[in-house]
Amino acid sequence: MSFVQDMVAQYGYIALYVLLALGIVGIPIPDELLLTFVGYLTSLDLLDYPAALAVSFLGAMTGMVCSYWAGRAFGKPLLWKYGKWVKLTPSRLGKAERWFNRYGLWTVSFGYFIPGIRHLTCYLSGVSGMDHRKYLWYAGFGALLWCLFFITLGYFVGTRIDFSG
Repeated sequence: MSFVQDMVAQYGYIALYVLLALGIVGIPIPDELLLTFVGYLTSLDLLDYPAALAVSFLGAMTGMVCSYWAGRAFGKPLLWKYGKWVKLTPSRLGKAERWFNRYGLWTVSFGYFIPGIRHLTCYLSGVSGMDHRKYLWYAGFGALLWCLFFITLGYFVGTRIDFSG
């Protein structure tokens, strides 16, 4: 986490955007802690709250869109070819795809709040062939709620902490 904090402290909004985009794609970055830290920085007026929210949203959406298109382009062939190594038979893949087609849009929106799930929903949306316009709406809704919640949490925690002793 100290690397992430140092990057945001040194490079500001650019680091925030890149780190969130990479974190959503699947690079192990503590996204919730990053957003809470950003909220804390806004409480100190080191970052602007609306700008931090906008940049966070754009970074999250960039990661979501990249993951969606990667799943769309490469997902099914990879699952068909290598799924057997992790017990993903064609029958299980079919069941998973039917479930995702039924509940996937809401999973995309609220999966942000569950680490690991938010990464998979992006790829699975592409793999399942979900309509990209619908995907963008539901992913955008979830990204906005997620960024808003954790940045606001960090902001309010930061205003309550007294470091003066």
